[in-house]
Amino acid sequence: MDIQLKRGLLDVCVLSAIKYEDSYGYKIIKDTSPYIKISESTLYPILKRLEEGKLLTVNSVEHNGRLRKYYHITKEGVKRIDDFVNEWQEVMDVYEYVTREGKSA
Repeated sequence: MDIQLKRGLLDVCVLSAIKYEDSYGYKIIKDTSPYIKISESTLYPILKRLEEGKLLTVNSVEHNGRLRKYYHITKEGVKRIDDFVNEWQEVMDVYEYVTREGKSA
């Protein structure tokens, strides 16, 4: 898969995992695993990039004597998901064109 396309898909998946409820790294991996595989070494740079892009915020909370980072989606993050959903139809149109198997346009 094209690296830029996959990067965009991973970003939206991570944002979707925290859209309705703040979450932490391990839970994000667990929640997305039925749909897409994300390793810890992939997830944390994504979270950092999304934070730098102001698509999510981070809050540290003590849990079992350790600090756990919880991620919260921002309005900009919700907008990114909405934009993705709106853009996806265009991607599907291209997919249908590419896979048309000799049918005339």
